[in-house]
Order: sequence, then C-alpha cells, then structure tokens
Amino acid sequence: MSAAVSAAVPATATAAPPPAFAGRATSVEGSPVREILALTERPGIISLAGGLPAPELFDTEGLRAAYDTAFAVSARRALQYSTTEGAPELREAVAARASARGLPTGPDDVLVTSGSQQALTLITATLVEPGDVVLVENPTYLAALQCFGLAGARVVAVPCDAEGILPDALADIVVRERPKLLYTVPTFQNPTGRTLPAARRAAVAEIAARLGLWLVEDDPYGDLRYEGREVAWLAAHPGAEDRTALLGSFSKVMAPGLRLGWLRAPAALRRAAVVAKQSADLHTSTVDQLAAAHYLRTVDLDAHIATVRTAYRERRDALQNALSRSLPADCEWNLPAGGMFFWARLPEGHDATALLGTAVAHGVAFVPGAPFFAADPDPRTLRLNFTTHTPAEITEGVGRLGTALAEYGGKRIGGFNAGGRP
Repeated sequence: MSAAVSAAVPATATAAPPPAFAGRATSVEGSPVREILALTERPGIISLAGGLPAPELFDTEGLRAAYDTAFAVSARRALQYSTTEGAPELREAVAARASARGLPTGPDDVLVTSGSQQALTLITATLVEPGDVVLVENPTYLAALQCFGLAGARVVAVPCDAEGILPDALADIVVRERPKLLYTVPTFQNPTGRTLPAARRAAVAEIAARLGLWLVEDDPYGDLRYEGREVAWLAAHPGAEDRTALLGSFSKVMAPGLRLGWLRAPAALRRAAVVAKQSADLHTSTVDQLAAAHYLRTVDLDAHIATVRTAYRERRDALQNALSRSLPADCEWNLPAGGMFFWARLPEGHDATALLGTAVAHGVAFVPGAPFFAADPDPRTLRLNFTTHTPAEITEGVGRLGTALAEYGGKRIGGFNAGGRP
C-alpha cells in the first residue's frame, strides 16, 4: 500500500462489511434430507432416510476395468478437456438405450451432464426467469424445489392423487397461471413412489401442446421396475415431442460417484442448455465419460440392472412385511412397483418431524415428508427408503420405528404394542 493510501485510511478504522449475498442465496433453505443423512452416520443407526443405491451391488470390477481401458486406449484424451456436449461414444450409447425404450433418439439429441441434477439446473437456467410460474407435483423432489427457488420462480403445486397428476386440475392451473413449465417425476416418483398411468401421460402431453407448456420429465428410477409393465416416457406421447426435456441418470444403475447424467431435449432448448453448461463447468469429466462408454460397450448393463432389481425387490417386500407387522392399523403406506421409496402417513394428530428425534434415539431414521410439499404440507407423512439395507436390517429398523412411534404417541393409539397391531 502506498504512503498516500496509508495516510488516507486510519489504522483504527473499522473495515466496511462486504456487500450482502444475493437474495436467492438466503431465501432458499438447505436440504433437510442432507442434514438427516449426517445424523445417520452415528454408529448403530439403521437409516431408512437416504435415496442411495446399495454400494455392495456396484459392479466395482467392471467399472475398474472400464477406467483401466479409458487410460490404456488414450490417457491423453481421458485427461484432457472435452466438448461441452459430451463424448460422442457415450452420447451414442445413451441414444441407443433411449431408442430401445421406444423413444427414437440420435446422439445429437443428447447432452451429457454432471448428474441429472445438473440437467435440471441447466433447463431451469435456460427457461425460468424471476417471477415465472413453475408447476410441480405435490409433493415433489426436494432438490427441484430448491432449484426453482434459487431461480426466483413462483412454484405452484398441481393437485395429485395416489396415481399422480390430475389432468383436469392441470389444465385449469395452466389456463389460470400461464406457467413456463411443468416438472414431473412420473415413474416411481421421489418421494411417493407412485407412477403416472399411460392415459394420464397422454392427457398431460395433450394439455401441454394445446395450452403451450414446456415439460420437464425427470426419470432417475425408471430402470428399477419390480413388477408390472413398462410405461412409455411422457416424452414419447403425441404432443410432447417438441416441448419435453427428458432427464436421465446413471447414478441408480451404475454408481452415483460417477456423476453422469444426460439431457434429451428439442434442438433449440438443447443448444441453449449447452451454452448454460459452458458457463457452469465447460464439460462433464472426460475420463468418467470414456470409462462409462467403455463399460456400456463391454458389459451387459441390463443384466446388471436385473441383478439390482432382484435384490431391491426382496428389500421392498421386506419393508412391506415389516410395516404390516410393526405399525398400527391407522398408519397408511403404498407398495411401489419400482424405485426406492415408500410413502407413509402416521395416525391422525401425529407429526413425523417431531417423531424423528424419538426414532433416532431408538436407532432408526427416516425423512419427514413435509419439506417435499410445494403447498399445504402434510405433517403426518414420511419417506422410507429400502435399497441400502438387508431384509433383516430393514425388519429390525421398522421394529425400532414401531417402538419409537408407540413411545411418541402411545396415548393416541391406545393399547398398541410395537411388536404388532393392537
């Protein structure tokens, strides 16, 4: 500092504070799910809270070989910058898998992203301006609410029932609110596990085409089906072709640590998302993309997924049986046909957030449902995950939950005993 400047700033002067954070940085709350996951790291906790795949089911040998090949074939390329759109061979593999599921797709239709969460962030940056209306299911994926909140959107909940969006209610809201987009997780939804039927998907696509609406279809769980027939993507229905951003992920079927997702979108929207990605991270990790592409060329991913499905189906059934044995008759829950989650409701007058502390004290954790709601949260709801524990551990965890529930609400449920129904 020069002598002149030093003289102008007294040694005893108090430094001025830096400017304030952007309003969006303080108006959106952190994820309670992430906070609960930190709680569950305590020894002895059986966590039914997370949405994590089972690490013992990762194909570690196959992935290690894929990384070895990525370096052996071209270490210079694997460690170098790459194109924003993604490695051509990985885009080809994604396109082939999408086409095989009934949605004709070419490599140029695909943008590789750093997880499907980034795809959602890019679409939001591309489409949403402060004050724009965004429609969501109620309840919906918590990180999507955060994403739209950070963009300054006004989030409006669409009425849903046990099968998802009610098309007539959606049409009314589109006419009244003039939203920019509808965000939906139509297959094995997070947090409810429900799946939107084909007829409703067709109705949603027709409404979007007739009334002018972008559709954002998030599908991280579609490969994890345990029963029933596959339902076509919303993006494959007439009327949705030119207005649907389809988000996919390798996190649930390969490994989340790869941070690999993808976006399939109409050309103009995809080009805009490419520009948004350039400003975010330039491109997704080259070595991870090349390893994933080699893995998809040399390993039967569908066979691996079948193994994962078998294990998860057994764990899902264990959770269903444990809930039936250990919770009172006035609790409710669904039996999802796929995915990772049960959605449950406690007896009248109970609060899942208040119950959580008692549950953790008994060695079990879950996620309260209220934060997933865009409007009118139901404090009685909770989300239960079944993928990361063995059937025996799930049974033990639900037994602990029953004990905690009995302690928390014993007077309301009379003679309930944690070992069974009253």
